[in-house]
Amino acid sequence: MAAENPAESLQEEATCPVCLEYFTEPVSLECGHNFCRDCISQCWEGSDTARSCPQCRETVQQRNLRPNRQLANIIEIAKRLNLQAAKAAGGDGVCGEHQEALKLFCEEDQPPICVVCDKSRAHRAHRVVPIQEAAQEYKERIQAHLKTLREEREKLLGLKATGERNSREYLKQTQTERQNIVSEFQQLRQFLEEQERLLLAQLEKLDEEIVRIQNENVSQLSEQISRLSELISEMEGKCQKPASEFLQDIRSTLSRCEKGKFQQPEEISPELEERVSGFSWKTIALLETLGKFKDTLPSALETKRGGSLGAFRQVKVTLDPDTAYPDLVLSEDRKCVRCGDTRQNLPKNPERFDCWACVLGCEGFSSGRHCWEVEVGGGGGWAVGVARESVGRKGGISLSPDGGIWAVEQWRGQLQALTSPETPLPLSRVPSRIRVCLDCDRGQVTFINAGDEAPIFTFPLGSIPGERIRPWLRVWVRDTRLRLCP
Repeated sequence: MAAENPAESLQEEATCPVCLEYFTEPVSLECGHNFCRDCISQCWEGSDTARSCPQCRETVQQRNLRPNRQLANIIEIAKRLNLQAAKAAGGDGVCGEHQEALKLFCEEDQPPICVVCDKSRAHRAHRVVPIQEAAQEYKERIQAHLKTLREEREKLLGLKATGERNSREYLKQTQTERQNIVSEFQQLRQFLEEQERLLLAQLEKLDEEIVRIQNENVSQLSEQISRLSELISEMEGKCQKPASEFLQDIRSTLSRCEKGKFQQPEEISPELEERVSGFSWKTIALLETLGKFKDTLPSALETKRGGSLGAFRQVKVTLDPDTAYPDLVLSEDRKCVRCGDTRQNLPKNPERFDCWACVLGCEGFSSGRHCWEVEVGGGGGWAVGVARESVGRKGGISLSPDGGIWAVEQWRGQLQALTSPETPLPLSRVPSRIRVCLDCDRGQVTFINAGDEAPIFTFPLGSIPGERIRPWLRVWVRDTRLRLCP
């Protein structure tokens, strides 16, 4: 039989048989057994009869509780020995209450505990496992989390690298755009300066010719006024003479009066007047062109420049018959939609609009910049735009960004944006062809008059969510049709 472990024997002797922990203020009974003072007091509490030893049941007197100071000293020595043994064994720490090695783990309260804690009331009913086993189990769980965390870190590092790379590329693109803009505006300034010099030179020539004609007219008129004044004085003097003298050479006098009539000076020639008038109209036309250019410049730079920041990829769009409202009739090539005379008997599939006369495009976009054109003709009762792929199809959905639709419509001669509430668009005339420019990366859609490149309306940046977006058309007047341009 193996020899008994002295350390375990010492620990057993230093343990109270009632609380199973190290003695606290140990006292001895007449029978020789030892207990904690509080433990024996609790055992005898409320008993009016003779007290007995909890261990041997021998009757004792309560007043004979003698403090066992030697046992108390031995307990302190046992605690220090246990602490030294735990440190020498390289254990996982020492219990602060019992000075025992922390060899166990309570799975309910989650702290490492010693063997004395395991037998105490606090942990007696709990599930306790060896601390190494618990550590191994939790290490495996932590390792699983570490794998996920490392993967997330790699993703974030990849996103960071991609973002930095994209930023560098975008900065190169913006620098190129900046150089292009500076060069183009420099050429534009040179052109305008040349036009200014040319027009001012032409005006200077017109000024010189007008002044020359005016000076010649003034000289001619002054000469005629002088001759007429002399003739008038002479005729007035002749009229004062006697009749015999007055009638002498009367025929010559009358002839001189008739020849002295006023002659009209040279007028502004029709050619010169036409040149002045034409120049005025040329100036007006030039100013109107410059004003129009100023208004349409942002749109032109955004949608027509070759730079990558402003380039939109033109895409082919076809209509999805599975989403078309039953009253709508699609052409065979699915490029044209109109409102039919009678409702068609179509399957009531979940994708189909059942309240508004709408239809979606087959194509969807979630990134990049795309544009397409829609021929709207001259009729009213139509709407053109984009919609979320998850837009509601059943019932009275909201035809606005709140309902997942960004569009412009014409109704009763008025063009308006389908905001909430609608935004009237003060255009001189409704365009016949509309270009829809969808910027998925910036969450923006712009509508442009494809005829003269004039902007119609732009929904603000970030107004379109980062999900799949599809073309959207609506027709509710029978004489109106919409056609997707090739």
